[in-house]
Amino acid sequence: MGKKEIKLAANNKKARHDYYIDDTYEAGLVLTGTEIKSVRAGKVSIKESYAKAKNGEVYVYGMHIAPYEQGNIFNVEPLRPRKLLLHKREILKIEQLVKEQGLTLIPLTVYINEAGRAKMELAIARGKKNYDKREDIAKRDAARRMQQLKRK
Repeated sequence: MGKKEIKLAANNKKARHDYYIDDTYEAGLVLTGTEIKSVRAGKVSIKESYAKAKNGEVYVYGMHIAPYEQGNIFNVEPLRPRKLLLHKREILKIEQLVKEQGLTLIPLTVYINEAGRAKMELAIARGKKNYDKREDIAKRDAARRMQQLKRK
């Protein structure tokens, strides 16, 4: 059997625009049977989602997983909070950073790994100010213009 590749289910493009990413973690997702089928079909949205660590557990809120078409009675609430699986020391570190330094925990991507498991890339992030965002856009535009001039 050949090696499977990672399948990207959802990407939070706005996260890198709105936040400075300090550190990232890979977390497993606790899902029901119909939810994993929807994730494999790519029917996931993490645009407005965020995560919180409390009482030694981490949950993601606002993550939308569309109901599976053939799921009938087994479908669950699309926006329900979902538990994330992390090592205890990672959870403690995250709780400490969020509480002491006022950082935010945001999802960057949801993907299916080589073993067929649903994983989420979480980021410890610091919010950007509006002038920081404009500066990033200006840098990106300048780099794009340089590439266009090189091609000519």
